Amino acid sequence: MNPILRATKLNLLILIALGAITFGLTQAFADNWPQWGHDQKHTGTSTAAGQNLNTILADIVYDPFVEQEKAPDNGDGDLLVHYQTPLVDGNDVFMEFKSGTYTSITTWESQTWNEKKLSWSGSNLVAQWNFASDWKPVPYGSPSWEPVFHATLAGTFVYVPGGNGSVYKLNKSNGAVVAHYSPLGDDSNIFLTGPITADSAGNVYYNALKLNMSDPWGKDVIGSWLVKITSGGTMSFAQFKDIMTGEMGPNDDCEVGFSTPPPWPPTPTSVAPTIKCNTVRPGINVAPAVGADGTIYTIARNHAVTRYGYLVAVNSDLTPKWTATMHGVLNDGCNVQIPPNGTPGGCRAGATTGVAPDTNSLPSGRILDDASSSPVVAPDGSVLYGSYTRYNYAQGHMLHYSSTGAFLNSFIFGWDVTPAIYSHGATYSVVTKDNHYGGVGSYCNDDTVCPPDRTASNPGYPEEYFITQLSPALTVEWRYKNTNTLSCTRQPNGSVTCVDDHPFSFEWCVNAPAIDSAGVVYANSEDGNLFAINQGGTLKKKIFQQLAIGAAYTPASIGGDGKLYSQNDGHLYVVGN
Repeated sequence: MNPILRATKLNLLILIALGAITFGLTQAFADNWPQWGHDQKHTGTSTAAGQNLNTILADIVYDPFVEQEKAPDNGDGDLLVHYQTPLVDGNDVFMEFKSGTYTSITTWESQTWNEKKLSWSGSNLVAQWNFASDWKPVPYGSPSWEPVFHATLAGTFVYVPGGNGSVYKLNKSNGAVVAHYSPLGDDSNIFLTGPITADSAGNVYYNALKLNMSDPWGKDVIGSWLVKITSGGTMSFAQFKDIMTGEMGPNDDCEVGFSTPPPWPPTPTSVAPTIKCNTVRPGINVAPAVGADGTIYTIARNHAVTRYGYLVAVNSDLTPKWTATMHGVLNDGCNVQIPPNGTPGGCRAGATTGVAPDTNSLPSGRILDDASSSPVVAPDGSVLYGSYTRYNYAQGHMLHYSSTGAFLNSFIFGWDVTPAIYSHGATYSVVTKDNHYGGVGSYCNDDTVCPPDRTASNPGYPEEYFITQLSPALTVEWRYKNTNTLSCTRQPNGSVTCVDDHPFSFEWCVNAPAIDSAGVVYANSEDGNLFAINQGGTLKKKIFQQLAIGAAYTPASIGGDGKLYSQNDGHLYVVGN
């Protein structure tokens, strides 16, 4: 062959090979995990194919205070902390790490929160840089679970929560501070209250509030804001009371639960007591969602009460669009989700069917500051939110609203979950944890009135724990039931020891499941396992991590190369082939 033609052909082959390598790398990291719920709509779905749960590829401790945090004087040994989603960007992982000093659950602000970049070097996940933030959570009180510190990735930057309602913009490559945005001034009584959300244009959004620190949960809030920072650094914000419509005002009367001993209601015609509602403000740990049209969705409540919650739709210029109430939208209380009136676990004889026992009015989806639920925008523009309800064995309700704010339907689990969306064909499904708790009583904490066991004589029977997939109408498509009864611990030498002590299995502790391109659902359980569940509700595989524990509610995420990122006992686990 002519030497010139041979060289040309060789160069062409080299270019093709390099192109194939580049294409392969691009495809491998085609879908990363940059924020809470994966994307601006919080759908929890990746276009990457998840790897098999064969091997623990990395095990890194990010919270050194776990043993103190679950100490007996904090309650019953549960780990009452919310943690960041592992954020994945190609070969890099960004994660919350805690340092400083832990004193007690009531003084959690003594700790220091850091954002750390780790990168894969061969088979090792190696630290690259660490940024220590001056962010602090709101004080203990209305939240009794430690609130979440949660960054987001946007373009070539990492946006990290800062003190006084501020945000640090860091260079991804080296962690250098590019900008420090303080749109609300320099006031230590202002707190950034949940994960930062980034939209596809690189704009970021978050909630903030200013507390009266002389009595933060007893006195009204001083201010609360939805904040927007554009990719170019332009800051804007609006008070919650100005972006909402039709909410209860600070001096209006809001109902609270009966204070008399159960059974409830005290009489069939009893009217619930009321207190002043106080000003509207964001729920703690809420990440705003952004729809395809730029509409911003967030969650609000009146400061003094939990039964007056709102799904808030806001235009991109932070003007009000609509506000949908969660108060009185349900009707499945007495005689429906709990045993019949006048029987153990039921409402008082004669109570009206459907009312909430503790208020004798139509039940409400409640906004608890211990939750980490955030709104999810479905493909049809409707919005889902996981709310709390006590009267159905503390399972809560997932509430579903149309794109115009009309209440559509509900599902009987919603406590502390941001559901995921699985799109298939011309429709979609909703995937959520579905815990049917035991040991909590139907609607009250009096063991005589509300026996903690779920027996065959009541609608809540039996105690059991599912990952459930729902239709857009929130009807069940399939369920996967966790049947593991073994409480296991990984020993320092790597061996695993187990005790058969959970006859009803373990609850799912995932608060934001992840779904891969094939519809496989990834979720972590309090039994210490990370599960991969096929469409149809069959087990693909599971892998044990560290410890069966009264676990923190944590999210799962998927890297662009299909590695799975999960959390257990203050450890970051990476699992794959």
